[in-house]
Amino acid sequence: MRDQLFRMALVLGLLSAVGPFAIDMYLPAMPQVAADLNTTEAGAALTLTSYFIAFGIAQMIYGPMADAIGRKKPMALGVAIFLVATVAAALAPTIGWLILARAVQGFGAATLMVVPRAVIRDVATGPAAAKMMAAIMIVISISPMLAPLTGSLVMAWGGWREIFGVLGAAALLSLFLILAVLPETSEPQNRQPVRIAQMMAGARRLLTDRRFMGLTMIGGFGMASFFVFLSTASFVYKHQYGLSPTGFSIAFAINAIGFFSASQFAGRLAEQFGMERVISLAITGFSGLTLMLTALVWSGADALPLVVAGLLVANACLGLVIPTTMVMALDPHPDIAGLASSLGGTIQMLTGGLMIAVTGPFMDNTSATMVAGIALCALLAWCAAAASLPRLRLGRMV
Repeated sequence: MRDQLFRMALVLGLLSAVGPFAIDMYLPAMPQVAADLNTTEAGAALTLTSYFIAFGIAQMIYGPMADAIGRKKPMALGVAIFLVATVAAALAPTIGWLILARAVQGFGAATLMVVPRAVIRDVATGPAAAKMMAAIMIVISISPMLAPLTGSLVMAWGGWREIFGVLGAAALLSLFLILAVLPETSEPQNRQPVRIAQMMAGARRLLTDRRFMGLTMIGGFGMASFFVFLSTASFVYKHQYGLSPTGFSIAFAINAIGFFSASQFAGRLAEQFGMERVISLAITGFSGLTLMLTALVWSGADALPLVVAGLLVANACLGLVIPTTMVMALDPHPDIAGLASSLGGTIQMLTGGLMIAVTGPFMDNTSATMVAGIALCALLAWCAAAASLPRLRLGRMV
């Protein structure tokens, strides 16, 4: 039984990595995309915005679908959509075509974020489920470090279109794993039809819950800061610092290490100090560090090592915020935890996508505007915490 769960965790981990790879593997190629398709950096960044927004919206569809018709069909459908969109992206003649293809790609990839969690719930509980989820998270955590390097290697012998060719091959492998290897874990007698009225009532309850929305927006603006970094870093590191795609990938991996390393300690710190205290200290540290980095960069201290080190430390604080706010937001709603998870994820992805669109026109390929955009998101996250969780006394706990 243990070997079977391990094999299933491995398959689910590989499937769950497709979505992050579709984001991060593409990052080193964004300057080349802008040049080849005769568009601006803001136009190229919209290919990420469209992906994130569609990815967020689709989470609200695949969760109820998986409860109604089983796990395999929604995953197979989503991966098939992802595959078709990937081929369309590889053939894109214009930036508008690519933006649309990336949106459809994000819509398909969302199934591999939502449904694997339901599969785990079907086959394991307690420590066994926690171990399976940990195995998946390890794969997802490694992908931001490996995916840009993989993308830069593909670009060394091809171009940005070949990156989508590799993603298409990954989609084909995923489809094979879903159809031939992964068992159906939802028994027909346990399936639940989609009830729109109940979903609307649950959504209304969540949207009017000040604590749920506050925690969701803290995490949403925190994620938005990372999305702003994703959409601008490749241009900044290339134009201001002269890094190659491989050099950018290494710098990006260093920044990602801070986030994902710290996130592994979130549970342990929450047990020791309490989740509210962890959020208070982390969100205050995150906003303070990004504002400090912005001040230094705008004063002229914009050397690459300082920017990378500053973002590394700031993202470590962010790594404590994201998982903790997710857990706290779901805790008061055990009866609609699935809906709360989907709605929270949708709101956060939409927030991230919209912040890319809002900050994009002000970006000028310099670290000054990049860190300012990140600091703006951090400040909004702090304001969300101060407005919705006044008992945290944020300023007195630093």
